Amino acid sequence: MTHFTIWIISFLAIAGVIIRPFKVPEFIWALAGAIVLLITGLISPPEGLNGVGKGSDVYLFLTGMMLLAETAREEKLFDWLAAHATKMAKGSSGRLFLLIYLVGVVVTAFLSNDATAVVLTPAVAAAVKAAKVNKPLPYLFICAFIANAASFVLPISNPANLVIYGSHMPALLQWLHTYALPSAVAVIITYAMLYLTQRKNLNQAIESDISIPSLSTGGKTALIGIAATAVILLLSSAFDIQLGLPTAITGIITSAIVIIMAKKNPLVVIKGVSWSVLPLVAGLFVIVEALSKTGLIQNISTILQQSVARSVSGTVWGSGIITAFSCNFMNNLPAGLIAGNAVQAGHIPEMVKSAILIGIDLGPNLSITGSLATILWLVALRREGITVNAWTFLKLGFIVMTVALLFTIGALYI
Repeated sequence: MTHFTIWIISFLAIAGVIIRPFKVPEFIWALAGAIVLLITGLISPPEGLNGVGKGSDVYLFLTGMMLLAETAREEKLFDWLAAHATKMAKGSSGRLFLLIYLVGVVVTAFLSNDATAVVLTPAVAAAVKAAKVNKPLPYLFICAFIANAASFVLPISNPANLVIYGSHMPALLQWLHTYALPSAVAVIITYAMLYLTQRKNLNQAIESDISIPSLSTGGKTALIGIAATAVILLLSSAFDIQLGLPTAITGIITSAIVIIMAKKNPLVVIKGVSWSVLPLVAGLFVIVEALSKTGLIQNISTILQQSVARSVSGTVWGSGIITAFSCNFMNNLPAGLIAGNAVQAGHIPEMVKSAILIGIDLGPNLSITGSLATILWLVALRREGITVNAWTFLKLGFIVMTVALLFTIGALYI
């Protein structure tokens, strides 16, 4: 009965995050679920704190990235980058679409999928505004879809990668040997499907006579800070150092330098950051901690081992597809935590691990709340006065994600 109650509370909390009834923010539902679990005694305070503590690296990582993004936005760095990208498009909507997509691949690979949502979305919004685009959504969809499609190019491309492998993260060269081809396939197929589904909306004229604004000293400093963060993340990954603290330090230092140089009030930047993301993540970690008490992780591990004994190939396809769709019911962060613990609890073949990771990383392209990156994308869109409803995204996501997923899992066999 206790296990059943935990499942019901967790389901309602996660459903609230996904559906947002009465337009109540996502973090309220996650926190409410965690608090109810604590008040009812279904999870003890020490267990709850343990769950919150497991997300410490993610909180630090997000803090650094959000501070960097808000500082860059305040210094008009995104407007400057947008003007350059739009000018390079030379009046071609298709070329602008491709340019934005390629930039998204680079940002996701070297700064993580969350950074793409936080950093690239405002830049794209500024670009389509500068280009006087009548239908901006096709370009903005890129930020959401590439954030997940390119999130296993490198280990640092998605915090969920660290969760899946835990302390057994492959070396960089081994990672590239395993994921270089699948990630290339995911990126290419996602682009093809996005372009095919959006080509009618791309048939529109865009401004070609774009004036390039001057970049302030603060903007240049913010750009250097973002580049330095990319280098630090790569080095941290190479030396098996957790990414949160280096990202937070870089973000805080960059923001502080820019604020001092520009003689701005720090509250301007601090108030602009979407801090509600942090309690959202914390609430999800507590919910996962409660679910682990129900024996869920051990059961999944047992099922995986039994499935592998029957057919490794069947398990590769089954685990990848099931994981991809499942993470849309509970967000890929808690799904990744559960899958990662289940994988680490048993002796699972590497190809099955790879399929699960692909499902966790690529699967969220199905729905608007499949990943934290997509939720951050939604928050960024709302700041620009743009809304995307769940049904619109789901119709597009089902086509784009499903085709890309099948091709990407298939690439594991090459």
